[in-house]
Amino acid sequence: MSTKDFVEKDYYKVLGVPKDATEAEIKKAYRKLAREFHPDANKGDVKAEERFKAISEANDVLGDPKRRKEYDEARSLFGNGGGFRAGPGAGGGGGSFNFDLGDLFGGGPQSGGGGTQGQGGAGGFGGGLGDVFGGLFNRGGPGTGTRTQPRRGQDIESEVTLSFTEAVDGATVPLRMSSQAPCKACSGTGDKNGSPRVCPTCVGTGQVSRGTGGGFSLTDPCVDCKGRGLIAQDPCDVCKGSGRAKSSRTMQVRIPAGVSDGQRIRLRGKGAPGERGGPAGDLYVVVHVGSHPVFGRKDDNLTVTVPVTFVEAALGGEVRVPTLGGPPVTLKLPAGTPNGRTMRARGKGAVRKDGSRGDLLVTVEVVVPKDLGADARDALESYRKATAGENPRDELFQAAKGA
Repeated sequence: MSTKDFVEKDYYKVLGVPKDATEAEIKKAYRKLAREFHPDANKGDVKAEERFKAISEANDVLGDPKRRKEYDEARSLFGNGGGFRAGPGAGGGGGSFNFDLGDLFGGGPQSGGGGTQGQGGAGGFGGGLGDVFGGLFNRGGPGTGTRTQPRRGQDIESEVTLSFTEAVDGATVPLRMSSQAPCKACSGTGDKNGSPRVCPTCVGTGQVSRGTGGGFSLTDPCVDCKGRGLIAQDPCDVCKGSGRAKSSRTMQVRIPAGVSDGQRIRLRGKGAPGERGGPAGDLYVVVHVGSHPVFGRKDDNLTVTVPVTFVEAALGGEVRVPTLGGPPVTLKLPAGTPNGRTMRARGKGAVRKDGSRGDLLVTVEVVVPKDLGADARDALESYRKATAGENPRDELFQAAKGA
């Protein structure tokens, strides 16, 4: 905001109070308007946000008796329409004359008639009106008006434990979260009466600059207002003037299918609410997956170990294999299948990101019976005699000698 705009703004009109309004009337008017146009009550309404800034700026001046006096004197000095009226002794002549504010802010007087008087009047301002009014209103010169900027909400991290099946198929789970939200007691203003003032340190920006040498500077959050740009005149008992209080809420969160143990999911805009119309933060959910008594997982594939008899492994056959949440599948076991061999049932695994499914990896485990009947024992004795010349460990010893 330029110095010219600052001088010409009618703060009494902004608050809707007369020029002779008492401090109580100004405070009451500001409190009513601040609650009506506060960004937290008008999310996404740009006009309401601009109105709130103008209301805060007006209260910052009129709510301070000293600054209000300086403001009234400045308004009286220039009058309505930017005219400057000199007394009888000014400029060496009687009567009065006018300066155009556009000339003064433009950096010099107009040439032509009255130029001498114009130069004499302007010369009394020395460094220019920017310096004069920067000192009067503690603005530091033109272009540094109050700006209570929107603030993004904080990110939140939560954890959820899913069953093995929920992780594979996806699930919607309730999450109870605690985060910082606008204080309900003070409507997020931080002030018990709903009338905070603009921070004089950062002039409402929430940030301060510090030099690091070599012509460089860094911007840090303002320590006095904790980066809010506002300071409570009468701090709220609940939030202690911060405008934020702990809030708990429960929300339904959809966990996508195929999520793995330890995966961190980001949900945009589901974190803590922002301030003054700022966007909400993000929610990060860390997923823990329980085990399954039958199935395991390897990337997008599911795994299962299926026991088979010696006869099935030796002679071959068809084996029924369970699937996760679906009907069994039948796999053809080739004759002479060794123990530990892995076969694949396509499309029976976990869901991938593109919606397709991985495979079910079936590992064969040959089961040796503990108790044999007489007929089974006789049959095996006959088999041993028939294969007496075969030694499956011959290759092992040959390899050992060669090494």
